[in-house]
Amino acid sequence: MATAEAKLKSHAGVWSTVKPFVNGGASGMLATCVIQPIDMIKVRIQLGQGSALHVTKTMLAQEGFGSFYKGLSAGLLRQATYTTARLGSFRVLTNKAIEANDGKPLPLVQKAFIGLTAGAIGASVGSPADLALIRMQADATLPLAQRRNYTNAFHALYRIVADEGVLALWKGAGPTVVRAMALNMGMLASYDQSVELFRDSLGFGEVSTVVGASAVSGFFASACSLPFDYVKTQIQKMQPDASGKYPYTGSLDCALKTLKSGGPFKFYTGFPVYCVRIAPHVMMTWIFLNQIQKIEKSVGL
Repeated sequence: MATAEAKLKSHAGVWSTVKPFVNGGASGMLATCVIQPIDMIKVRIQLGQGSALHVTKTMLAQEGFGSFYKGLSAGLLRQATYTTARLGSFRVLTNKAIEANDGKPLPLVQKAFIGLTAGAIGASVGSPADLALIRMQADATLPLAQRRNYTNAFHALYRIVADEGVLALWKGAGPTVVRAMALNMGMLASYDQSVELFRDSLGFGEVSTVVGASAVSGFFASACSLPFDYVKTQIQKMQPDASGKYPYTGSLDCALKTLKSGGPFKFYTGFPVYCVRIAPHVMMTWIFLNQIQKIEKSVGL
């Protein structure tokens, strides 16, 4: 009897440890299935193919509806790594900090720092899948001779390792990590702060609190991260010229050249679409996460 109880306690302890990571990954993957077409359009706009309407019409006419879901396997793999790590680590670190704070709510600055840390952890884990996703989405925009023709995320990862070496999986990891830190600082800190405001100060109900806090979280995630996302995309999709020289030597060089050629607003190219893509994904991630937690609670998990 004692042995059975010990096993149950052990299993419960393991589940409580992994639950934030499992829930985070599951909610991110569900959100990605809905958002993938908008993400594809956002990448094409950043690659200079025109407005959202023009890109949509061109993709439908030339590549068909399936082109909007190109790279979905990489997107799901990215969520299974990146979002699992960032949301899981954010919740674990937040809980530890609240314990150290005698159960009191954390100040915004501390939430922001935890968000930065969680973003760095998530991006380091998810960078290979993120690289595969960007390349698969950008492939159709390249001349036929330069296309990589990856069939799925795992084929992309295999080819990158075979052709460029293992370390190439973290190509552009610097800007990826910085972008993730900015995004998660805006997303995670603002969500928890907004929940406290809407629920505790304004007396909102559960649904309006989650939706309202999710919307605030999505806006701040977009505003904080787009400049870094722009640089990251330029670095990850660049090709060498005829002499083998790349257009940028690194993320800082890319940022300086972009600033010189197009000014600061160049970094916000495609902001409306980016916001439309990021904000709903953030919102749905939080909403799915809330629903998953409710289901788990109802079945005693």
